Amino acid sequence: MTESAPQLLRLGWEEWVSLPDLGLPAIRAKVDTGARTSALQATHIEPFGPANRPKVRFAVHPVPGDETLLIPCSAEIIDRREVTSSNGDSEMRFVIRSTLSVGGRDWPVELTLTDRRGMALHMLLGRQALGEHVAVVPSERFCQPELEYSVYASPAIRKTAPARALRIAVLSRENNYSTQRLVEEGEKRGHTVEVIDTTRCYMAINALAPEVHYDGKRLPRYDAVIPRIGASITQYGTAVLRQFETLGTYCVNGSDAITASRDKLHAHQVLARHKIGMPATAFASSPKDTRNLIDIVGGAPMIVKLLESTQGKGVVLAETKKAAESVITAFRGLRANFLVQDFVKEAAGEDIRCLVIGSKVVAAMKRTGAEGDFRSNLHLGGKAQKVRITKEERDAAVRATRAFGLGLAGVDMLRSDSGPKVLEVNSSPGLEGIEATSGKNIAALLYDQIEARARPAPSRRRIAKAGQAG
Repeated sequence: MTESAPQLLRLGWEEWVSLPDLGLPAIRAKVDTGARTSALQATHIEPFGPANRPKVRFAVHPVPGDETLLIPCSAEIIDRREVTSSNGDSEMRFVIRSTLSVGGRDWPVELTLTDRRGMALHMLLGRQALGEHVAVVPSERFCQPELEYSVYASPAIRKTAPARALRIAVLSRENNYSTQRLVEEGEKRGHTVEVIDTTRCYMAINALAPEVHYDGKRLPRYDAVIPRIGASITQYGTAVLRQFETLGTYCVNGSDAITASRDKLHAHQVLARHKIGMPATAFASSPKDTRNLIDIVGGAPMIVKLLESTQGKGVVLAETKKAAESVITAFRGLRANFLVQDFVKEAAGEDIRCLVIGSKVVAAMKRTGAEGDFRSNLHLGGKAQKVRITKEERDAAVRATRAFGLGLAGVDMLRSDSGPKVLEVNSSPGLEGIEATSGKNIAALLYDQIEARARPAPSRRRIAKAGQAG
Protein backbone atom coordinates (compact mmCIF):
# COMPACT_ATOMS: atom_id res chain seq x y z
CA MET A 1 0.00 0.00 0.00
CA THR A 2 1.57 3.29 -1.11
CA GLU A 3 1.59 6.30 1.16
CA SER A 4 -0.54 9.16 -0.18
CA ALA A 5 1.23 12.41 -1.08
CA PRO A 6 0.70 15.32 1.31
CA GLN A 7 -2.04 17.76 0.34
CA LEU A 8 -0.84 20.89 -1.44
CA LEU A 9 -0.54 23.95 0.80
CA ARG A 10 -2.24 26.92 -0.86
CA LEU A 11 -0.49 30.27 -0.43
CA GLY A 12 -1.54 33.68 -1.66
CA TRP A 13 0.90 36.36 -2.73
CA GLU A 14 0.91 37.58 0.90
CA GLU A 15 0.81 35.36 4.01
CA TRP A 16 1.41 35.44 7.75
CA VAL A 17 4.31 33.17 8.70
CA SER A 18 6.41 32.33 11.78
CA LEU A 19 10.16 31.81 12.16
CA PRO A 20 10.32 30.11 15.58
CA ASP A 21 14.08 29.48 15.46
CA LEU A 22 14.60 33.25 15.34
CA GLY A 23 11.97 34.23 17.90
CA LEU A 24 9.66 35.73 15.26
CA PRO A 25 6.15 34.36 15.94
CA ALA A 26 4.40 36.61 13.41
CA ILE A 27 5.64 38.32 10.28
CA ARG A 28 3.95 39.09 6.97
CA ALA A 29 5.77 37.74 3.90
CA LYS A 30 5.51 38.37 0.20
CA VAL A 31 5.35 35.08 -1.71
CA ASP A 32 7.22 35.68 -4.97
CA THR A 33 7.75 32.77 -7.36
CA GLY A 34 9.71 35.13 -9.60
CA ALA A 35 12.47 35.40 -6.98
CA ARG A 36 14.84 32.46 -6.53
CA THR A 37 16.05 33.19 -2.98
CA SER A 38 14.19 34.23 0.16
CA ALA A 39 15.10 37.34 2.17
CA LEU A 40 14.53 38.63 5.68
CA GLN A 41 14.75 42.27 6.69
CA ALA A 42 17.69 42.70 9.07
CA THR A 43 19.75 45.55 10.50
CA HIS A 44 22.89 45.70 12.67
CA ILE A 45 24.18 42.62 10.82
CA GLU A 46 27.42 41.48 12.48
CA PRO A 47 29.33 38.21 11.94
CA PHE A 48 31.11 36.68 14.94
CA GLY A 49 32.42 33.38 16.25
CA PRO A 50 35.20 31.00 15.10
CA ALA A 51 36.16 30.81 11.43
CA ASN A 52 35.19 27.12 11.20
CA ARG A 53 31.68 27.77 12.53
CA PRO A 54 30.81 31.44 12.01
CA LYS A 55 27.62 32.98 13.30
CA VAL A 56 25.80 36.20 12.57
CA ARG A 57 23.70 38.36 14.84
CA PHE A 58 21.22 40.89 13.62
CA ALA A 59 18.05 42.76 14.54
CA VAL A 60 14.64 42.43 12.88
CA HIS A 61 11.87 45.03 12.77
CA PRO A 62 8.91 42.68 12.19
CA VAL A 63 6.31 45.44 11.85
CA PRO A 64 6.74 47.55 8.71
CA GLY A 65 6.93 51.23 9.56
CA ASP A 66 7.59 50.56 13.27
CA GLU A 67 11.32 50.90 13.99
CA THR A 68 10.79 50.98 17.75
CA LEU A 69 10.14 47.22 17.98
CA LEU A 70 13.46 45.40 17.78
CA ILE A 71 13.89 41.61 17.84
CA PRO A 72 17.51 40.52 18.38
CA CYS A 73 18.45 37.30 16.55
CA SER A 74 21.45 35.08 15.91
CA ALA A 75 22.08 32.11 13.63
CA GLU A 76 24.85 30.09 12.06
CA ILE A 77 26.10 31.33 8.69
CA ILE A 78 25.70 28.62 6.06
CA ASP A 79 26.85 30.68 3.07
CA ARG A 80 27.61 34.14 1.74
CA ARG A 81 25.93 34.77 -1.56
CA GLU A 82 25.71 37.53 -4.15
CA VAL A 83 22.05 38.41 -4.73
CA THR A 84 20.74 40.65 -7.51
CA SER A 85 17.52 42.50 -6.68
CA SER A 86 14.67 43.21 -9.10
CA ASN A 87 16.09 46.66 -9.82
CA GLY A 88 19.43 45.15 -10.89
CA ASP A 89 21.50 46.01 -7.78
CA SER A 90 23.87 43.27 -6.52
CA GLU A 91 24.68 42.72 -2.87
CA MET A 92 26.72 40.16 -0.91
CA ARG A 93 24.47 38.70 1.79
CA PHE A 94 24.86 36.26 4.66
CA VAL A 95 22.69 33.16 4.29
CA ILE A 96 21.13 31.43 7.32
CA ARG A 97 18.73 28.53 7.81
CA SER A 98 15.52 28.63 9.86
CA THR A 99 12.30 26.70 10.31
CA LEU A 100 9.33 28.28 8.50
CA SER A 101 5.86 27.72 9.99
CA VAL A 102 2.73 28.50 8.01
CA GLY A 103 -0.72 26.93 7.94
CA GLY A 104 0.24 24.25 10.47
CA ARG A 105 3.18 23.06 8.34
CA ASP A 106 6.88 23.41 9.23
CA TRP A 107 9.89 23.07 6.93
CA PRO A 108 13.46 24.45 6.77
CA VAL A 109 14.22 27.40 4.52
CA GLU A 110 17.32 29.37 3.61
CA LEU A 111 17.13 33.13 4.14
CA THR A 112 19.43 35.91 3.01
CA LEU A 113 19.79 38.90 5.34
CA THR A 114 19.31 42.39 3.96
CA ASP A 115 17.91 45.73 5.03
CA ARG A 116 14.35 45.84 3.67
CA ARG A 117 13.24 48.86 5.71
CA GLY A 118 11.03 51.00 3.54
CA MET A 119 9.52 47.91 1.88
CA ALA A 120 5.84 47.17 2.49
CA LEU A 121 6.71 43.64 3.71
CA HIS A 122 9.80 42.67 5.67
CA MET A 123 10.13 39.14 4.32
CA LEU A 124 10.18 37.62 0.86
CA LEU A 125 9.62 33.92 0.13
CA GLY A 126 11.29 32.82 -3.10
CA ARG A 127 10.64 29.68 -5.12
CA GLN A 128 13.54 27.78 -3.51
CA ALA A 129 11.75 27.92 -0.16
CA LEU A 130 8.33 26.88 -1.48
CA GLY A 131 9.05 23.30 -2.55
CA GLU A 132 6.83 20.98 -4.50
CA HIS A 133 4.04 20.75 -1.93
CA VAL A 134 3.07 24.44 -2.14
CA ALA A 135 0.63 25.91 -4.63
CA VAL A 136 0.80 29.69 -5.02
CA VAL A 137 -2.31 31.58 -6.05
CA PRO A 138 -0.96 34.99 -7.17
CA SER A 139 -4.40 36.63 -7.20
CA GLU A 140 -5.19 35.88 -3.54
CA ARG A 141 -3.99 36.99 -0.11
CA PHE A 142 -4.00 35.17 3.22
CA CYS A 143 -5.05 31.70 2.14
CA GLN A 144 -3.74 30.52 5.53
CA PRO A 145 -4.79 31.69 9.03
CA GLU A 146 -3.85 35.26 9.87
CA LEU A 147 -1.65 36.11 12.86
CA GLU A 148 -1.32 39.34 14.84
CA TYR A 149 1.60 41.63 15.69
CA SER A 150 0.14 41.98 19.18
CA VAL A 151 1.98 38.76 20.10
CA TYR A 152 5.15 40.87 20.48
CA ALA A 153 3.56 42.76 23.37
CA SER A 154 2.98 39.56 25.36
CA PRO A 155 5.37 38.90 28.31
CA ALA A 156 5.38 35.24 27.23
CA ILE A 157 7.54 36.06 24.21
CA ARG A 158 10.55 36.49 26.51
CA LYS A 159 10.03 33.01 27.97
CA THR A 160 9.53 31.33 24.62
CA ALA A 161 12.34 33.16 22.81
CA PRO A 162 14.92 30.68 21.43
CA ALA A 163 18.36 30.41 22.99
CA ARG A 164 20.55 32.89 21.17
CA ALA A 165 24.31 32.72 20.93
CA LEU A 166 26.01 35.43 22.97
CA ARG A 167 29.27 37.26 22.39
CA ILE A 168 31.11 37.39 25.70
CA ALA A 169 34.37 39.03 26.76
CA VAL A 170 36.50 37.77 29.64
CA LEU A 171 38.65 40.65 30.93
CA SER A 172 41.78 38.82 32.05
CA ARG A 173 45.56 39.12 31.77
CA GLU A 174 46.15 35.50 32.74
CA ASN A 175 45.55 32.25 30.89
CA ASN A 176 44.89 30.38 34.12
CA TYR A 177 42.40 27.66 35.09
CA SER A 178 39.53 30.09 35.71
CA THR A 179 39.96 31.83 32.34
CA GLN A 180 40.23 28.53 30.47
CA ARG A 181 37.11 27.15 32.16
CA LEU A 182 35.09 30.25 31.30
CA VAL A 183 36.09 29.97 27.63
CA GLU A 184 35.54 26.20 27.52
CA GLU A 185 32.10 26.27 29.14
CA GLY A 186 30.88 29.26 27.12
CA GLU A 187 31.89 27.71 23.80
CA LYS A 188 30.29 24.41 24.82
CA ARG A 189 27.01 26.32 25.10
CA GLY A 190 27.40 27.81 21.63
CA HIS A 191 28.57 31.26 22.72
CA THR A 192 31.61 33.09 21.43
CA VAL A 193 33.98 33.86 24.29
CA GLU A 194 36.95 36.17 23.74
CA VAL A 195 39.72 36.78 26.29
CA ILE A 196 40.67 40.47 26.39
CA ASP A 197 43.86 41.67 28.12
CA THR A 198 42.56 44.52 30.27
CA THR A 199 45.74 46.61 30.05
CA ARG A 200 45.72 46.53 26.24
CA CYS A 201 42.28 48.16 26.11
CA TYR A 202 41.99 51.90 25.59
CA MET A 203 38.95 54.11 25.49
CA ALA A 204 37.37 56.79 23.33
CA ILE A 205 35.30 58.79 25.80
CA ASN A 206 32.61 61.04 24.34
CA ALA A 207 28.89 61.61 24.70
CA LEU A 208 27.81 60.48 21.24
CA ALA A 209 29.73 57.25 20.62
CA PRO A 210 31.86 55.96 23.51
CA GLU A 211 34.08 53.08 22.40
CA VAL A 212 36.58 50.55 23.69
CA HIS A 213 39.59 49.89 21.46
CA TYR A 214 42.01 46.97 21.52
CA ASP A 215 45.19 46.43 19.51
CA GLY A 216 44.30 49.24 17.11
CA LYS A 217 40.69 48.20 16.49
CA ARG A 218 37.35 49.13 17.99
CA LEU A 219 35.96 46.25 20.01
CA PRO A 220 32.59 44.90 18.84
CA ARG A 221 29.40 44.93 20.89
CA TYR A 222 29.46 42.31 23.63
CA ASP A 223 26.37 40.86 25.27
CA ALA A 224 28.25 40.32 28.52
CA VAL A 225 31.61 40.96 30.17
CA ILE A 226 33.12 38.70 32.84
CA PRO A 227 35.73 40.78 34.69
CA ARG A 228 38.78 38.94 36.04
CA ILE A 229 40.69 42.08 37.01
CA GLY A 230 43.89 41.58 39.00
CA ALA A 231 44.43 43.55 42.20
CA SER A 232 47.48 45.34 40.76
CA ILE A 233 45.41 46.96 37.98
CA THR A 234 42.14 47.59 39.85
CA GLN A 235 42.00 51.30 38.98
CA TYR A 236 42.60 50.88 35.25
CA GLY A 237 40.57 47.68 35.04
CA THR A 238 37.49 49.24 36.61
CA ALA A 239 37.87 52.25 34.28
CA VAL A 240 37.69 49.88 31.29
CA LEU A 241 34.71 48.15 32.87
CA ARG A 242 32.95 51.51 33.34
CA GLN A 243 33.31 52.06 29.61
CA PHE A 244 31.53 48.79 28.88
CA GLU A 245 28.83 49.80 31.37
CA THR A 246 28.46 53.11 29.50
CA LEU A 247 27.85 51.10 26.32
CA GLY A 248 25.03 49.22 28.07
CA THR A 249 26.87 45.88 28.25
CA TYR A 250 25.84 43.49 31.02
CA CYS A 251 28.80 43.09 33.40
CA VAL A 252 28.76 40.16 35.84
CA ASN A 253 30.40 42.41 38.45
CA GLY A 254 30.14 46.19 38.14
CA SER A 255 33.02 48.64 38.44
CA ASP A 256 31.75 50.25 41.66
CA ALA A 257 31.25 46.84 43.29
CA ILE A 258 34.78 45.72 42.42
CA THR A 259 36.30 49.01 43.61
CA ALA A 260 34.53 48.78 46.98
CA SER A 261 35.42 45.11 47.52
CA ARG A 262 39.10 45.66 46.69
CA ASP A 263 39.59 48.46 49.25
CA LYS A 264 39.65 46.53 52.52
CA LEU A 265 38.81 49.58 54.63
CA HIS A 266 35.88 50.53 52.37
CA ALA A 267 34.78 46.89 52.27
CA HIS A 268 34.60 46.62 56.06
CA GLN A 269 32.66 49.88 56.21
CA VAL A 270 30.15 48.42 53.71
CA LEU A 271 29.81 45.27 55.84
CA ALA A 272 29.32 47.38 58.97
CA ARG A 273 26.69 49.55 57.26
CA HIS A 274 24.68 46.42 56.43
CA LYS A 275 25.20 44.98 59.93
CA ILE A 276 27.03 41.89 58.67
CA GLY A 277 29.14 40.12 61.28
CA MET A 278 32.92 40.60 60.99
CA PRO A 279 35.95 40.62 63.33
CA ALA A 280 36.39 43.84 65.35
CA THR A 281 38.38 46.15 63.04
CA ALA A 282 40.24 49.44 63.58
CA PHE A 283 42.05 51.92 61.34
CA ALA A 284 44.10 55.04 62.16
CA SER A 285 46.63 57.34 60.57
CA SER A 286 48.54 58.89 63.49
CA PRO A 287 51.30 56.85 65.24
CA LYS A 288 50.03 58.35 68.53
CA ASP A 289 46.95 56.14 68.24
CA THR A 290 48.81 52.80 68.16
CA ARG A 291 47.97 51.68 71.69
CA ASN A 292 44.32 52.71 71.46
CA LEU A 293 44.13 50.97 68.08
CA ILE A 294 45.25 47.73 69.71
CA ASP A 295 42.75 48.13 72.57
CA ILE A 296 39.80 48.64 70.15
CA VAL A 297 40.24 45.12 68.73
CA GLY A 298 40.67 43.54 72.16
CA GLY A 299 44.46 43.44 72.34
CA ALA A 300 46.85 40.70 71.26
CA PRO A 301 46.85 38.31 69.58
CA MET A 302 45.63 40.36 66.60
CA ILE A 303 45.88 40.58 62.83
CA VAL A 304 47.64 43.46 61.06
CA LYS A 305 46.60 43.59 57.41
CA LEU A 306 47.73 45.79 54.50
CA LEU A 307 44.77 47.33 52.66
CA GLU A 308 46.20 46.11 49.37
CA SER A 309 46.89 42.55 50.56
CA THR A 310 45.75 39.63 48.37
CA GLN A 311 45.95 35.84 48.66
CA GLY A 312 47.19 36.13 52.27
CA LYS A 313 50.19 38.31 51.42
CA GLY A 314 50.65 41.37 53.65
CA VAL A 315 48.75 39.74 56.53
CA VAL A 316 50.62 39.37 59.84
CA LEU A 317 49.63 37.69 63.12
CA ALA A 318 50.94 39.68 66.09
CA GLU A 319 50.79 37.33 69.09
CA THR A 320 51.79 39.90 71.73
CA LYS A 321 51.15 43.60 72.30
CA LYS A 322 54.87 44.29 71.82
CA ALA A 323 54.86 42.42 68.49
CA ALA A 324 51.75 44.32 67.38
CA GLU A 325 53.40 47.68 68.14
CA SER A 326 56.52 46.63 66.21
CA VAL A 327 54.55 45.52 63.12
CA ILE A 328 52.43 48.69 63.15
CA THR A 329 55.55 50.85 63.47
CA ALA A 330 57.19 49.00 60.56
CA PHE A 331 54.13 49.38 58.31
CA ARG A 332 53.90 53.10 59.16
CA GLY A 333 57.58 53.48 58.34
CA LEU A 334 56.82 52.13 54.87
CA ARG A 335 53.92 54.64 54.58
CA ALA A 336 51.63 51.66 54.02
CA ASN A 337 47.89 51.74 54.71
CA PHE A 338 46.77 48.95 57.02
CA LEU A 339 44.06 47.95 59.45
CA VAL A 340 44.07 45.81 62.57
CA GLN A 341 41.59 43.08 63.44
CA ASP A 342 40.63 40.85 66.29
CA PHE A 343 42.16 37.36 65.94
CA VAL A 344 39.38 34.78 66.15
CA LYS A 345 41.18 32.01 68.08
CA GLU A 346 38.37 29.47 67.90
CA ALA A 347 38.60 29.43 64.08
CA ALA A 348 41.86 27.50 64.59
CA GLY A 349 43.42 28.47 61.26
CA GLU A 350 40.35 27.50 59.24
CA ASP A 351 37.94 29.57 57.20
CA ILE A 352 34.92 28.97 54.97
CA ARG A 353 34.80 30.09 51.32
CA CYS A 354 31.24 30.44 50.02
CA LEU A 355 30.85 30.88 46.27
CA VAL A 356 27.83 33.07 45.55
CA ILE A 357 26.26 33.50 42.10
CA GLY A 358 23.35 35.92 41.92
CA SER A 359 21.58 35.52 45.23
CA LYS A 360 22.49 31.90 45.93
CA VAL A 361 25.41 30.09 47.56
CA VAL A 362 26.22 27.46 44.91
CA ALA A 363 29.22 25.84 46.63
CA ALA A 364 31.26 26.01 49.83
CA MET A 365 34.58 24.67 51.07
CA LYS A 366 36.54 24.72 54.31
CA ARG A 367 40.16 25.85 53.95
CA THR A 368 42.81 24.86 56.48
CA GLY A 369 46.20 26.57 56.67
CA ALA A 370 49.50 24.76 56.17
CA GLU A 371 51.24 23.45 59.31
CA GLY A 372 52.14 26.39 61.55
CA ASP A 373 50.40 28.99 59.34
CA PHE A 374 47.27 30.83 60.56
CA ARG A 375 46.41 31.79 56.97
CA SER A 376 44.25 29.29 55.08
CA ASN A 377 44.83 30.53 51.50
CA LEU A 378 45.24 27.70 49.00
CA HIS A 379 47.96 29.73 47.25
CA LEU A 380 50.03 29.48 50.42
CA GLY A 381 49.78 25.71 50.76
CA GLY A 382 46.43 25.49 52.51
CA LYS A 383 44.11 22.53 51.97
CA ALA A 384 40.43 22.51 51.13
CA GLN A 385 37.56 20.13 51.75
CA LYS A 386 33.84 20.12 51.10
CA VAL A 387 31.81 21.54 53.97
CA ARG A 388 28.16 21.79 54.96
CA ILE A 389 27.35 25.37 55.95
CA THR A 390 24.65 26.56 58.32
CA LYS A 391 21.67 28.70 57.36
CA GLU A 392 23.27 31.58 59.25
CA GLU A 393 26.48 31.25 57.23
CA ARG A 394 24.52 31.00 53.99
CA ASP A 395 22.53 34.13 54.82
CA ALA A 396 25.70 36.04 55.75
CA ALA A 397 27.35 35.13 52.42
CA VAL A 398 24.32 36.19 50.36
CA ARG A 399 23.85 39.42 52.33
CA ALA A 400 27.53 40.32 51.97
CA THR A 401 27.43 39.72 48.19
CA ARG A 402 24.25 41.78 47.89
CA ALA A 403 25.73 44.60 49.99
CA PHE A 404 28.39 45.16 47.31
CA GLY A 405 26.05 44.56 44.36
CA LEU A 406 28.14 41.68 43.00
CA GLY A 407 26.84 38.99 40.65
CA LEU A 408 29.70 36.63 41.47
CA ALA A 409 31.64 36.57 44.74
CA GLY A 410 33.78 34.41 46.96
CA VAL A 411 32.83 35.24 50.55
CA ASP A 412 35.42 34.24 53.15
CA MET A 413 34.27 33.88 56.74
CA LEU A 414 35.39 32.50 60.10
CA ARG A 415 33.35 30.35 62.45
CA SER A 416 33.33 32.10 65.81
CA ASP A 417 31.53 31.49 69.09
CA SER A 418 29.22 34.42 68.27
CA GLY A 419 28.39 33.34 64.70
CA PRO A 420 29.99 33.75 61.25
CA LYS A 421 32.47 36.62 60.81
CA VAL A 422 33.00 37.79 57.23
CA LEU A 423 36.66 38.47 56.44
CA GLU A 424 36.52 39.38 52.76
CA VAL A 425 34.26 39.52 49.73
CA ASN A 426 36.32 38.56 46.67
CA SER A 427 35.03 39.91 43.36
CA SER A 428 37.31 37.65 41.23
CA PRO A 429 37.17 34.29 43.00
CA GLY A 430 39.20 31.46 41.49
CA LEU A 431 37.27 28.47 40.15
CA GLU A 432 39.86 25.70 40.41
CA GLY A 433 39.75 25.02 44.16
CA ILE A 434 35.99 25.35 44.54
CA GLU A 435 35.20 23.18 41.48
CA ALA A 436 37.63 20.46 42.58
CA THR A 437 36.39 20.48 46.17
CA SER A 438 32.65 20.73 45.56
CA GLY A 439 32.54 18.61 42.40
CA LYS A 440 30.23 21.21 40.86
CA ASN A 441 30.48 22.86 37.45
CA ILE A 442 30.72 26.43 38.75
CA ALA A 443 31.43 27.86 35.29
CA ALA A 444 28.14 26.38 34.03
CA LEU A 445 26.23 27.88 36.96
CA LEU A 446 27.74 31.28 36.16
CA TYR A 447 26.64 30.97 32.52
CA ASP A 448 23.11 30.17 33.70
CA GLN A 449 23.16 33.57 35.40
CA ILE A 450 24.67 35.33 32.37
CA GLU A 451 22.14 33.82 29.97
CA ALA A 452 19.25 34.84 32.20
CA ARG A 453 20.52 38.42 32.48
CA ALA A 454 22.20 39.10 29.14
CA ARG A 455 20.16 37.28 26.53
CA PRO A 456 18.85 39.84 24.05
CA ALA A 457 15.09 40.14 24.38
CA PRO A 458 12.47 41.91 22.26
CA SER A 459 12.60 45.59 23.13
CA ARG A 460 11.02 48.90 22.38
CA ARG A 461 13.50 51.51 21.28
CA ARG A 462 12.83 55.20 21.73
CA ILE A 463 13.24 57.19 18.52
CA ALA A 464 14.17 60.85 18.89
CA LYS A 465 11.72 63.13 17.09
CA ALA A 466 13.06 65.36 14.36
CA GLY A 467 13.94 68.77 15.69
CA GLN A 468 13.64 67.65 19.32
CA ALA A 469 16.05 69.43 21.64
CA GLY A 470 18.87 67.42 23.20
